[in-house]
Amino acid sequence: MNSSGGQVTIVHTSFVSVDDLTQLFKEIGPGIQVRHIVDDSLLPEVLANGGVTNAVRSRICAYYRAAQESGADLIFNQCSSVGEAADVAAQLIGTPVIKVDEKMAQVACETGARIAVAATLETTLGPTCRLVEKTAKMMSKEIVIKPVLIEGAFAELIAGDRAKHNAMVLAGIRAVLDDVDVVVCAQGSMVAILPELGETKVPVLTSPRMGVVYAVEKLHEIMTQKNN
Repeated sequence: MNSSGGQVTIVHTSFVSVDDLTQLFKEIGPGIQVRHIVDDSLLPEVLANGGVTNAVRSRICAYYRAAQESGADLIFNQCSSVGEAADVAAQLIGTPVIKVDEKMAQVACETGARIAVAATLETTLGPTCRLVEKTAKMMSKEIVIKPVLIEGAFAELIAGDRAKHNAMVLAGIRAVLDDVDVVVCAQGSMVAILPELGETKVPVLTSPRMGVVYAVEKLHEIMTQKNN
């Protein structure tokens, strides 16, 4: 894309993915202007309360409005734990919204009926399972979801032990490969396991690259319509 590639504003709940998503957009959609809104108080509040609170939902809605007012052509929701709050916020604005994991959910439903959803946080597991269920319903697909909660792995990641986090996640995923048609990694941070994953008998899907490719395609469509 050229310099008229449009502006995407990414709304984050932590600083973890800022650099990675910036690089992905630069690689996949050169010419797109990337802006960030980061509130690193959001995820701790979600974790402390076992889900999205009214206060979190309110702030997400405010950030989406701010993104629209600052000229975003597309808003990209980075955090699966607040995906349902993003759905609410999207109803309040005219700017299109893409969630990091929505394309992954579509691909999972296209791939097979038995879908494992792997997560290291319970607050992400529920919303991602519901996203996959909702996606399957929209696609008129019959599916069965197998939730896989890898408890303790996220704490290791936060503590700085990425190797232990990766080992725990890999073990959790490998344990279900015989029972499912596809595995969905519910958190973008789980992309860290890919170099160690190797060949698997069923696809293991991660969201960041898939989500950015989808967002760039949508933004290209938006800008084409605006420029015509």
